[in-house]
Amino acid sequence: MKKLLIYLKPYRKEAILAPLFKMFEAILELLVPLVMAAIIDVGIPEGDNAFVWRMIGVLVLLGAVGLAAAMTAQYFSAKAAVGFAAGVRNALFSHLQSLSYKEIDRLGTSTMITRMTGDVNLLQTGVNLTLRLLLRSPFVVVGAMIMAFVVDPVSALIFVAVIPLLCFVVWLIMRITLPKYKGVQQRVDGVVLKTRENLSGVRVIRAFNKEEAEQREFGEKNEELTRFQCFVGRISALMNPLTYVIVNLGIVALIYVGALRVDGGLITQGMVVALINYMSQILVELVKFANLVVTVTKALAGAKRVSDVFALSSSQTSGDRTEGEGGDEILRFEEVGIRYYSDADPALSQISFTVKQGQTVGILGGTGSGKSTLVNLIPRFYDATEGTVFYRGADIRSYDAECLRSRMGIVPQKAVLFRGTVRENLKWGREDASDEDLWEALRIAQGEAFVRDKALGLDEPVEQNGRNFSGGQRQRLTVARALVRRPEILILDDSASALDYATEAALRNGLKNLPFECTTFIVSQRASSVRHADLIIVLEDGCAVGMGTHEELITSCEVYREIYYSQFEKEDASV
Repeated sequence: MKKLLIYLKPYRKEAILAPLFKMFEAILELLVPLVMAAIIDVGIPEGDNAFVWRMIGVLVLLGAVGLAAAMTAQYFSAKAAVGFAAGVRNALFSHLQSLSYKEIDRLGTSTMITRMTGDVNLLQTGVNLTLRLLLRSPFVVVGAMIMAFVVDPVSALIFVAVIPLLCFVVWLIMRITLPKYKGVQQRVDGVVLKTRENLSGVRVIRAFNKEEAEQREFGEKNEELTRFQCFVGRISALMNPLTYVIVNLGIVALIYVGALRVDGGLITQGMVVALINYMSQILVELVKFANLVVTVTKALAGAKRVSDVFALSSSQTSGDRTEGEGGDEILRFEEVGIRYYSDADPALSQISFTVKQGQTVGILGGTGSGKSTLVNLIPRFYDATEGTVFYRGADIRSYDAECLRSRMGIVPQKAVLFRGTVRENLKWGREDASDEDLWEALRIAQGEAFVRDKALGLDEPVEQNGRNFSGGQRQRLTVARALVRRPEILILDDSASALDYATEAALRNGLKNLPFECTTFIVSQRASSVRHADLIIVLEDGCAVGMGTHEELITSCEVYREIYYSQFEKEDASV
């Protein structure tokens, strides 16, 4: 939590003024029983209505000033808490963006969403209540006891007995419930994960008629969370009745002792009423303080989870190189291997090849053979755990990551578009691209026709995830987005899987005749997609079982022959 408090620094003034105004309100509240005692002991017995009305005016004034102080404190605490949460959320989002794929894979999407939303909201609530109550409640409890001793030291001894008993009850309930609240947050993660999976995979669930099974599984997770929350809630619910019983017994004792002392002429009736009011104030403040402890505990659990993300540093370090060496060699793999985790099987092993500028490289293999893993090493989404990847003659890890990726156009397996317009999505490739550049990229990506058919053309809205476009249209838009950048290296990771053979052939032809020099990597499971490449790398179980041109591999690589001939009849007409 201490590390997160740096985001409260811009709101130091508010963080100081909020508790000060609350303390001022508490002082006014402690004066109220004395005014009531004066009315009972002086105004009413003497029939001095003017005095009574003056005291009522004092009560109204105390209430009005206290209300103003409370509202001012609330304003400052809310401003500090909201600003603090906004700062943490921005910093957390920025930190997540700096992590490598390895750390993001380890965290998981649902956990990141929960920590950025639910946990940060808990922090905001915790800071808000802390600024308002952390000093006020103990101050009122101690102040009420001191005022009780000022009124009547003998009767105030009842406070000495009641307050420790109240504190013990609050402590005991907190000790039982606080660890449970951490368990609640962990179960919330599970519910969020299940919800996200169901929402993102709703079509698959319905296609396989798994609605009932998913509802049942979600119900089980939700029921577990509910049971856990109910258990904690039932224990927490004991606080109010137990504290009220103790305080009411204390009030009974006060009335009894007070009656005896009033009868003996040692104190007045107004003093007894004041003592009862102070006892009631202590009850209210202890209940508030208990709720504060619950909220702060939840906030601390959330702070721990958020701090764990901040403590997670990227396994990659960015170099400072911006330029490579001369020559026509653009990329070289030397005995490259990678394991996603230290105890995992290798995803790639001993991959070595050289790519010259302007060449087209095809990467072919079955599902899980390591095709995507290989191309993910080029923009440093992951780092090789064995061997070295060279870009323009230098270790790729020595380059500035932002500079390196700015020279690459990447089309991932899953076509991802963002809410906005077609123009805004394409300009992710290059902010200063003109409309002519955008249309040129669309023409090469075989997307010009369907975009021109849209009523607004480049200004056609794109809904979340591009759901108002078909799968093939989304893929062509993502290819166009990469081409807008005019990259040195273009990586197409199975980015034509939703295209028909004719459209894919037209796309390949467009990529051959690019208006700029570009080295292209084409990842595919279709032999027709890569057969015209200058270099074809055939992968099986993370190993390169063949490298060469189509003509070389068809005679020398059994895996390539099997893939090619299994698709030959289907593809022969379109190739």
